[in-house]
Amino acid sequence: MSGGIDSTVSAMLLLEQGYEVVGCTFRTFDSMKESCLAREKGCCSIESIMEAKHNAERMGFEHHIVDFRDIFRRCVIQNFIDEYMSGRTPNPCVLCNSTIKWGEMLRLADELGCDYIATGHYARIVQRDGHHYLAAAADTHKDQTYFLWMLTEEQLSRTFFPLGGLTKDHVREIARAHGYVKLAEKKESQEICFVTDNDYRSFLRANVPDYNERVRAGEYVDAQGRVLGMHEGYANYTIGQRKGLGIALGHPAYVTHIDAETNRVTLGTNEDLYVSSLTFRAVNPLRLLKDGSPLTAKVRYRSQAVQATVSEKTGSLSFSQPVWGVTPGQSVVLYQDNLVVGGGIIV
Repeated sequence: MSGGIDSTVSAMLLLEQGYEVVGCTFRTFDSMKESCLAREKGCCSIESIMEAKHNAERMGFEHHIVDFRDIFRRCVIQNFIDEYMSGRTPNPCVLCNSTIKWGEMLRLADELGCDYIATGHYARIVQRDGHHYLAAAADTHKDQTYFLWMLTEEQLSRTFFPLGGLTKDHVREIARAHGYVKLAEKKESQEICFVTDNDYRSFLRANVPDYNERVRAGEYVDAQGRVLGMHEGYANYTIGQRKGLGIALGHPAYVTHIDAETNRVTLGTNEDLYVSSLTFRAVNPLRLLKDGSPLTAKVRYRSQAVQATVSEKTGSLSFSQPVWGVTPGQSVVLYQDNLVVGGGIIV
């Protein structure tokens, strides 16, 4: 339970269906003291945890606050740092879901004697041919399967997504009907949970001891390697970035490539960001459906899925039409008939 509307309504629905519910909220990155937890002070770092606790108490079931900060820092935050310092753009939510929200939470579920875990994610689980597949949510605008592709079949077999068949508007209506009017109007956060000011550059600067030595001024170059000007250090840029480049070329310029070893950032046009293929590091191998329906791929959360052909042997994928902004470190998620059948990290 995050303290937000989605996990709270999920708990409501499960209770109405007759399930015994135990609420769990985990700490991942905060500096609150144990005394602050005991007093339940509503400071910004503890607010959502206390909301989850109070919502659970209001609905009449037990609630646990668990400290996952150490493993979260080792697995999620360190990967986030390592990827950016290698010139790639990570997706920490994907790793958090597989290692923390499912990996650690399922272990906790076993300790508490719980058979399943449930979350407020917008996704569904479909059983076909004796297997569990992750399936797109009914609300296509809220579908979160892009962030959940790393989940294993074993994890899916012990998971409920109570909101998978609902729209966000319907979820808000349920909250209001149960008297949670303030929660129904609560604004959703789009930020990375541990980057509190939404500025990953400041986060890296504060958490990489030798940041200033490693991230120095370097050269902007074009596709032919010609020097165009100077930048502020490769880790300050992401593929597709246009604003904040600090250079005027007489036409809109976009980051098209980042080389951490040479500290060079390549600039090009918007058209240069369209590619017809990519390579990836397979993490969740392909499990194709038997009906032979076409394979589609998504390279960004908000991007459209595009028909593609994949070779797991070579770790390559070709699109039926060019795709914009393919970014090393991000995920490529593979679908058949709205079911997730594999995925990997873009190389």
